[in-house]
Amino acid sequence: MIKKLKPKSEFTKNVITLMTGSMIAQAIPIALSPILTRIYTPEDFGVFALYMSVASIFSTFATGRYELAIMLPRKDGDASNLLYLSLFITVCITVISFFIILFFNHKIVMLLESPFLLDWLYIIPLSVLFTGLYQSFNYWNNRKKQYVELSVSRVAQSVTTGTTNLGMGWNTFGASGLIIGALVGQIVGVLVLGRTIFKNKNQLLGKYHYIRMLALMKKYKKFPFLNLPNALIDSFRMSGINMLIAKYFSTATLGQFSLAWKMVQVPIVLIGGALGQVFFQKVSSVKKSELYEIIINYIIKASLISAPIFSLIFFFSVDIFSFVFGENWKLAGEAASVMAPWLFINFVSSPLVSVMLVLNKQEWVLIFSFFYTSVPLGLLVLLKNTSFLDVLQTITWAMSIMLLLFSLVIIFYVKKERAKRCIS
Repeated sequence: MIKKLKPKSEFTKNVITLMTGSMIAQAIPIALSPILTRIYTPEDFGVFALYMSVASIFSTFATGRYELAIMLPRKDGDASNLLYLSLFITVCITVISFFIILFFNHKIVMLLESPFLLDWLYIIPLSVLFTGLYQSFNYWNNRKKQYVELSVSRVAQSVTTGTTNLGMGWNTFGASGLIIGALVGQIVGVLVLGRTIFKNKNQLLGKYHYIRMLALMKKYKKFPFLNLPNALIDSFRMSGINMLIAKYFSTATLGQFSLAWKMVQVPIVLIGGALGQVFFQKVSSVKKSELYEIIINYIIKASLISAPIFSLIFFFSVDIFSFVFGENWKLAGEAASVMAPWLFINFVSSPLVSVMLVLNKQEWVLIFSFFYTSVPLGLLVLLKNTSFLDVLQTITWAMSIMLLLFSLVIIFYVKKERAKRCIS
């Protein structure tokens, strides 16, 4: 009985630790948002969303997705070599992104129809660098169960971003203040996690081996060949949605949508991020035959936790947004209400993708991501002459159905693994 209770207790403790850090990290921008929405305009938020859309596409390549593999080896020596591999790839991608921006800056600006970004695109390589560093350090700390350090890094990043945005907003920097705040926050988050890792070199076993790195690169080649395209498609989905909203509606509408998305994402990041990280660590360390029970228990718990939150968003977000952020942001509240069912299902199902990584079924994730990206972009193009909220409503139901179907596919595979155990 004791052996059965102990893992559950440890799992709960780890989730609470991450949730505490995430709660504080999310509370800061939430507390500042009513001020920021009064010193920044919807157009400012829209321009910032366009910048982040471009940055996220480049950042997807940052580590070649090898940071995900850090969780998988049984030996820390192999995991440390994968960490070094991720860092090396990050530096290479940073240099490549610099030359792409250098030669194609004007074409990107013309495509986005946002002249304001002409100079700011040059700092995208820095965003790529610090995104890759943060992702690599994040998964190493997750592997080592350094959940306190992960929480501290999130809080430090949030404090830095929020205070920078606030200070530059009061000085009327406009969208520039939002961009600089995001970059400074990234840098601080990396410094916190990096200090945690490298202050104890024994944690990394103190060395790396080029030959072993090449062997591990080959062993986990599905991550760049299958998971990277999947991540790129995911990044292009949100970036494409942002760009098409700005193109077919307006930059101000994009600003409204980006605020709605950010606020509705709070429970996903706050609770779902913590659950997801601990869930990934758990499913990557147990036998495949045990995955079914873990997944079913997770789905039940995640649904019970999130249902009241998203119900509140669905019924009351319009009044909440208008009161907290001002009457100018009523459309954001309407968008949040419309998206609530989609993001509720996304909250419950998104961590399940890590199960497909453990089962080495990345090809299914890639196929799903292709359709999951094509559908909303296609609907935005096809329905561009209808109202924004009607388009968003159609996208919500389409995405919800796809998430439910993919979750059933994952359950099917883990059920097969359990059946193999029974037969053997």
